[in-house]
Amino acid sequence: MRNDGRIEIGILLYPGAQLAAVLGLTDLLVLAGTLAARRAQAGTPTLHVAHWHIAAPGQPLTPSDASHPYPADALDILVLPPSLEAPISPEAAAPYVDWLRSLHDGGTTLASVCAGAYLLGESGRAAGRTITTNWAFNDSFATRFPEIQLDTDQLVIDDGDILTAGGAMAWIDLGLRLVERYLGAAVMLDTARTLLVDPLGRQQRYYSSFAPRVSHGDAAVLNVQNWLHDTHARETALPDLAHRAGMEERTFLRRFQKATGMTATEYCQRVRVARARELLQSTRLPLERIAWDVGYSDPGSFRKVFSRIVGLTPGEYRRRFNAG
Repeated sequence: MRNDGRIEIGILLYPGAQLAAVLGLTDLLVLAGTLAARRAQAGTPTLHVAHWHIAAPGQPLTPSDASHPYPADALDILVLPPSLEAPISPEAAAPYVDWLRSLHDGGTTLASVCAGAYLLGESGRAAGRTITTNWAFNDSFATRFPEIQLDTDQLVIDDGDILTAGGAMAWIDLGLRLVERYLGAAVMLDTARTLLVDPLGRQQRYYSSFAPRVSHGDAAVLNVQNWLHDTHARETALPDLAHRAGMEERTFLRRFQKATGMTATEYCQRVRVARARELLQSTRLPLERIAWDVGYSDPGSFRKVFSRIVGLTPGEYRRRFNAG
């Protein structure tokens, strides 16, 4: 923040950037500034938002607002918005990489939403960090950026100078986090109430589907995976799984974890929970019946596993997502 109390926030208009997110985030931040001004508290900073773009090939990045009074190296934060297209390629990202590195090295916080994480990854400034992006990108992102850890259960991860948000609509959550950071929790809550959106605290795992790794090339393990999904993992005895894979039990456990990235027990639990989520969304069956239908004779065990994986109890999940 400069001596005049302004917080400079840039949003990058890279090829394929989702304009609805760019404009929506701008509106959210402007609204928050208006609400903060109404409180008339001394020392409250003001937010200034500008959209940055390359006007022509080979030219430097410039703000779309011609009246922008500060150079790029004065940005407090630069947001890399989501895209509804395929994630940006290394070639398309190349014109931005040096600029992003220079900004971050000069003290600018880099923030990404959804597929914007690929541009963040290309900058190299998230190496060794844990970030989030859309859960559907787990495999492709990990393959492209193995030096970055992913936690896509989280909707927002605030690591100080690196700030990341999950799915395409998580720009709302990112915006609220920025409001909380610069204008305080009270203004953040005012902004959320005014826009009729949930305040901070959601997790991406409330919404994500189980997307297992299937492109690992181990045909025997894939055969077991397909069978587990076909049967909703109702039968998960280790001897049966190993026999179906044609392996000794210890060999099966080792190869299954190497191929899928999780233990057989965890995998089976996620298959069962995925089926339970479908039933909670589409039926009014009692929770005890759903627990039994997905393979748990003890409803308490079912609730414990469901809550650990989803982040909500079965009852909370039904109240939030049941279509009836």
